[in-house]
Amino acid sequence: MESNGKGVSIDGVPLPYEAGEIDFGEPGTNGQHSFYQLIHQGRVIPCDFIGIVKSQQPVYLKGEVVSNHDELMSNFFAQPDALAYGKTAEQLLKENVSQQLIPHKTFSGNRPSLGLLLPSLNAYNIGQLLASYEHRVTVEGFVWGINSFDQWGVELGKSLATQVRKQLNASRTKSEPVKGFNFSTTTQVLIFQLSHPLFYLGYNCLGAVGLIAECLALKLHL
Repeated sequence: MESNGKGVSIDGVPLPYEAGEIDFGEPGTNGQHSFYQLIHQGRVIPCDFIGIVKSQQPVYLKGEVVSNHDELMSNFFAQPDALAYGKTAEQLLKENVSQQLIPHKTFSGNRPSLGLLLPSLNAYNIGQLLASYEHRVTVEGFVWGINSFDQWGVELGKSLATQVRKQLNASRTKSEPVKGFNFSTTTQVLIFQLSHPLFYLGYNCLGAVGLIAECLALKLHL
């Protein structure tokens, strides 16, 4: 996300398309009950499924031959097929699903995914995985015509954070008012300042009184 999050080409020309990808995920079936409905029935999101052949801690219930790891891997193998093939209204009719529920239980399919199966979870295999993603980022940058190796996009946030830090320091040491931000940010900074431990310890009483006055003024403004 950091490397390819760009809005202009390497030559500074605005891109006619959106570049960069949003990466998020969850282990095992946690994701299934968190966001899988989005990728199955909501927007199309290309996704990777990463499975491990050898479990580090296999747990078997008494009398069972399927371990907890097998349960997770069952979902690993099932999800890409579900995304690829989906489920049609005709299939649901054969299962005697009511007409009212069919639109809600239909899966369009034809959704892209990639399955990666690692032999075991160790430093070597994780290194290979990271290297493959690094390679992907670089290739995407070449295809999109962007520079994957600069970070100008982080400068603005860092600059504004420096201003906030200076305001916090000046407010606590010199009793200076919080200023220079929009109304919403100013209000939040004041609330944050009032909750600071030094405020309740009586540090810089003049500054504390000033903060309270500012907050009262903001409240009256609201």
